Amino acid sequence: MNKTATATTPPTRTQLHGQGVEDQKAKTSKSYLVLLVTNYLCLFVGSVSASLLSKYYFNHKGSSRWVSTWVQCAGFPLLLPPIFLPYYLFKCTERRPFSHFTTKVLTLSILVGLLLGLNNLLFSWGNSYLPVSTSALLLSSQLLFNLVFSVIIVKQKITFSNLNCVILLTLSSVLLALGSGHDKSPDLPKSKYFIGFFCTVGAGLLFALYLPVMEMIYKKVYCYSMVMEMQLVMEIAATALATVGMASDGGYPEMKREAQTVYDKGPVVYCLTIIGNVVTWQLCFMGTAGMVFLTSSLTGGISMTAILAMNVIAGVVVYGDSFGGVKAVSTVLCAWGFCSYVYGMYVKLKLQEKEKFGEAEKVESQKEMVQINVTTAAADASV
Repeated sequence: MNKTATATTPPTRTQLHGQGVEDQKAKTSKSYLVLLVTNYLCLFVGSVSASLLSKYYFNHKGSSRWVSTWVQCAGFPLLLPPIFLPYYLFKCTERRPFSHFTTKVLTLSILVGLLLGLNNLLFSWGNSYLPVSTSALLLSSQLLFNLVFSVIIVKQKITFSNLNCVILLTLSSVLLALGSGHDKSPDLPKSKYFIGFFCTVGAGLLFALYLPVMEMIYKKVYCYSMVMEMQLVMEIAATALATVGMASDGGYPEMKREAQTVYDKGPVVYCLTIIGNVVTWQLCFMGTAGMVFLTSSLTGGISMTAILAMNVIAGVVVYGDSFGGVKAVSTVLCAWGFCSYVYGMYVKLKLQEKEKFGEAEKVESQKEMVQINVTTAAADASV
């Protein structure tokens, strides 16, 4: 009788909840929330600051797109302390860095890093020609591609909330494109304006592909430390691509000449601008990788789109970019789409909690019925 009772005893509600938390990477734990907020703050601060600093570089006669590309990934040494110090110095983890790296993971990380390097180059070309606000709103078009690639690659389910969000953000980008002809600098040729326009859209397309690919890879990653290790390899590959491009295009002599004679703020400010770009871009990519690992590629893309609206406002405040009716409506559509998605996620989480509670109640009821049957059988046997 004891054996039967033990075999049929279902898990308690607390055990069920704990198992669900474990399966979902501890999504309801305090550590998860702290990590999620930290990554979003890194993404927010890094994205806004990097966008403004990149434009600052070009506004003051910085002209090397290879330099702008290089600084987006050259901050990978900043990942070394959080990867190696917990094991070698603080002794707070038993997992040795890169101990679970396989040849397949290494190859995938390098290939994705090269894709990221190409994306950085396209972004640099687009950002050198377009106002911050225009490039930021154009990049929101990546969400449409993100949804398509997420459905194909990671089997993302299409719901009303995410479809509504994508449609609104796409309309925002289309509206901007139709009204952006008067937004370019008077000294900028129309051909270069459209080069910047299509390079920015191309950067959004590649980044939309990058997000679900990383989500697919992260499904086999069980800890945040390994995410940082993969990010380190990817950024080394992207830096190698930018370094080769700079060397073949005479970027290093140009960088020295630019710092000493071309940059109108002087070599000291030039160096500070480069360092600031390196640090802020590193924050941005660290936050992006963390968001995709902790949530999903679509949620990460939507979070970035919400930050793009802040880039628009930052460009207007810091650089005096024009902000007419078209950009105002585009920004409203962007905010509306993001808020609708957040509300949809909130409703979904509430329904999931209700379903889990109902399943737990059902298990408790089944447990009580089993105990009653066992007690009844024992009583009949004694009679």
